[in-house]
Amino acid sequence: MLRPTNFLTWNIQISMFLEPQSKIAGEHTSGSIEVICGCMFSGKTEELIRRLRRATIAKQNVEIFKPAIDTRYDNDDVVSHNKTSIRSTPVQFASDILLLAGDSDVIGIDEAQFFDDQIVDVCRKLANSGKRVIVAGLDMDAYGKPFGPMPYLLAIAEFVTKLHAICAISGSLASFSYKLTESEKTVELGETDIYEARNRKYFYEGQKEKQDKKEP
Repeated sequence: MLRPTNFLTWNIQISMFLEPQSKIAGEHTSGSIEVICGCMFSGKTEELIRRLRRATIAKQNVEIFKPAIDTRYDNDDVVSHNKTSIRSTPVQFASDILLLAGDSDVIGIDEAQFFDDQIVDVCRKLANSGKRVIVAGLDMDAYGKPFGPMPYLLAIAEFVTKLHAICAISGSLASFSYKLTESEKTVELGETDIYEARNRKYFYEGQKEKQDKKEP
């Protein structure tokens, strides 16, 4: 048995996702829902793009959607933090995805936490119609609370992948998105100028410091 040389190698080996089998003996199996979650800077969009490109190489019909509100890197394309991109269709409402999915085999949805609650039913209907649905999004907001519809998507998914970032303070694995500003908005688009990844210890220490500043 091969032993990984370090923790990082081990983490990569156990987190590699293998696509579900879409056909058996020439017949389509049921659809599925995959959720890729984690904090900011954990590589969620990167993993979403990787899976969608593999499906494209396999000559499957792929459609990608993102919330129209997300214009950080591009108005149309899905773009990761390291500038990897893929063509997508921005939509205002989750229900629009049902109208635009067409005869696609694979549906990709990025930044799912920004969609309205209908995204849960949309993903369910798409999967029930035989499509492979791949969803990426933040599982927690900047206050450490479940973000929007993500908990419900995690509950109905056949496959869940939780990714981790690197804590900006300690260098250990991070699961939390810490907001560097004093803004109390739950939905606030930003990058490293507003957010950084932190582990549990430093996330809650930072939250306590903010709370202490508010108290007279």
